[in-house]
Amino acid sequence: MGSLKKLAVILALVGAGMFAVPQAQAQDFKGKVAYVNLSRVFDEYEKTKVYDKVLEADNTKFQEERNKKIEAIRELQGKTAALKENEKAKTDKDIEKLKSELMAFDQQKRTDLTKARDERVREILMEIEKVVSEYAKKEGYSFVFNDRVLIYGAETMNITEPILKALNETYKQAKK
Repeated sequence: MGSLKKLAVILALVGAGMFAVPQAQAQDFKGKVAYVNLSRVFDEYEKTKVYDKVLEADNTKFQEERNKKIEAIRELQGKTAALKENEKAKTDKDIEKLKSELMAFDQQKRTDLTKARDERVREILMEIEKVVSEYAKKEGYSFVFNDRVLIYGAETMNITEPILKALNETYKQAKK
């Protein structure tokens, strides 16, 4: 046998051995595994619903303020046709100033709303992670996966319901 053929055979055997070891280890695993529908837990968590209402109210307030500013600009624009040239130039400057202020206001408020939303989402996800971790430790799970990374998961391994129940009970107790 040529040295290249011997090397190919040796590499093939080593490669096969590398794949056999992890498979044997996976078969020896005796831990408990579960998964959680994270989207559903997030959406049905009472705190998420409360925060959604707060954010919606903040957004409504922002839209009302923004609409008032737009209306003020429109009023000035409507008046410019009836003005004399020297007054018209001043009004045009005022309109441009109001437009600039509106753009700055719009950008700042959108940034603030996005930041508030992101902070609340992060807070909720941290709470979900804590409850899932505590539940997994208490129930003896070795791994808990997000259902979005699974190709298949038996319904008997889905712990979404007890996680939702624990989160909402914890939230109710914290509100008291």
